[in-house]
Amino acid sequence: MRSRLQVETMGAEAEDRVYYVISDLHIGGDEQLEAVEFLPELLAFLDRLAHTEENAELIINGDAFGLWEFTEIEGIEKFEALEERYPTLFEQLRETGANIPITLVPGNHDHELAAHEAYVERFAAYNVDLVVEQSIERVVGETRIHFEHGHQQDPNNRIEDWGNPHASPLGYYFNTLVTSRAGRLSDRGRFNWLKDVQAVTPTERIPAWLISKYFYREMNPLIRYALVPFLLLFNISAVLAVLAGLDLVGIWSWPVEWTTTALGQLGTAGTAIWFLLAVNVAVAGLLLLVGIPLYFLRRDVRQTVNRFGVFETDLTVNTVEPYEDAARAVFEAKPDTRIFCYGHTHRPSIRPVEDGLLVNTGTWLKRLHRREGVIGILPSVFYPTYQLSAVRIAAEPEGVSVEFEPIQKPNPTPEELTRTERFVTLGREPDPDLPDRAVLRTEQSRRE
Repeated sequence: MRSRLQVETMGAEAEDRVYYVISDLHIGGDEQLEAVEFLPELLAFLDRLAHTEENAELIINGDAFGLWEFTEIEGIEKFEALEERYPTLFEQLRETGANIPITLVPGNHDHELAAHEAYVERFAAYNVDLVVEQSIERVVGETRIHFEHGHQQDPNNRIEDWGNPHASPLGYYFNTLVTSRAGRLSDRGRFNWLKDVQAVTPTERIPAWLISKYFYREMNPLIRYALVPFLLLFNISAVLAVLAGLDLVGIWSWPVEWTTTALGQLGTAGTAIWFLLAVNVAVAGLLLLVGIPLYFLRRDVRQTVNRFGVFETDLTVNTVEPYEDAARAVFEAKPDTRIFCYGHTHRPSIRPVEDGLLVNTGTWLKRLHRREGVIGILPSVFYPTYQLSAVRIAAEPEGVSVEFEPIQKPNPTPEELTRTERFVTLGREPDPDLPDRAVLRTEQSRRE
């Protein structure tokens, strides 16, 4: 059964209605997860819509709230906790909803919104229409738009029994046991970073991220600064170890002789450099002697395991193909549907599929971009950035336009990265761009 707002948008007004779409805010959770770093920007965005004269609707396409990350309260108490913690947000929703319709679609993190009828009434008090179905449709011009959060295409987060308050896919256990616990423990570190675990995607990068933050943030500074020269010089030391081995067996001695002569001319400084290189070469040589046979052993074991098919299930979900397949299925079932809009994967994108568009609305959380050091074998650096945006879908003379409207927020890099992290990734800083505007040509625009 369609809600009142769905029925209205299928009428004559739908032809010139503008849709603003956001998703994956992940507001709320235990302790340190309570902080919403983009709250001022979100309030400003909602305030703009509260005063717009456009015939607009705001669609919050799933994971507006982190209900999975509340582990000490149950049911409707979570809504009361949200009201208490974010009163300005709810008052702004009330003001914005008095001017334009606001529709809220459940995601996986806030699937409980579809499991308790009381949530519908509570949100209605703030002029928010909570739709408990898995997906909704809207019409702009001649084109129908399909909206869903996207977790139903993800086997790790799919809700098999929609609306069941006890639904618990694999992702539920990860967030209740890992993410929420990170929120409770984050402020115990030298820097409050552990709470950002929810921004690490894909999840198999979490071990590398933990190693990175331990090395650059938590490790005793004396130990870290003692290791940095060795790690920076490891690549050079590995080459020198090979050359030293060639010298020992009498195959090629010139490089070692040249290096000894050159450093000898530098006096005490040369002696210090020679000692440092000698230690590095000795360690690098040992690692090479052990590492080379281990590499071949590991490769052989992996080939054997793959041959027997022991690990056929990959926890890392493809972030493209399942959604392209879902879009094709929707487009085929309803030929006038030509836009499939979702979130969940936190990757803003616009991709053509058949004669339609597949649109991902991204996230308002931080995005962490993995960068390797320019030299040495130092741990990876995870650069934090913001890509706050709202997707705007509207009828235009040439068809239906889909564009990302950026919402400015300074990146937290200066505060969250150490000097060492910035130094070893010099020249490799991420500069992510939002997708370019796309226009979906309609039959009417083609005729004209």
